[in-house]
Amino acid sequence: MNTDDLIALSRRRFDHAAAKKVLKEKYQSRLTFAHSGGMWQAGPELLTVLMSCAQDKDVVICDLYETPVRINVTELFAEAHGRWQEQMNAWLNEHNELSKQR
Repeated sequence: MNTDDLIALSRRRFDHAAAKKVLKEKYQSRLTFAHSGGMWQAGPELLTVLMSCAQDKDVVICDLYETPVRINVTELFAEAHGRWQEQMNAWLNEHNELSKQR
């Protein structure tokens, strides 16, 4: 392999890594949403907290900005879970397309 080939290979790898990072940031920002006067980020942590509170209807938990908010567990769980699945599926589709271009 000559120097030009090595440079081209390293650029493709760098471009792919940068594209993956941009893709992650894009979908991480789409996981943030407002509900019941608080800001939340859909993800495993929030879903786990909500599942642990499933026996209660209303609870007080802290949002992204460490502000205590009274929420309806069922409603917030439904919204967070729906958003999580929607964005993860879209992220997977874009990631697969990116991998095909590699």
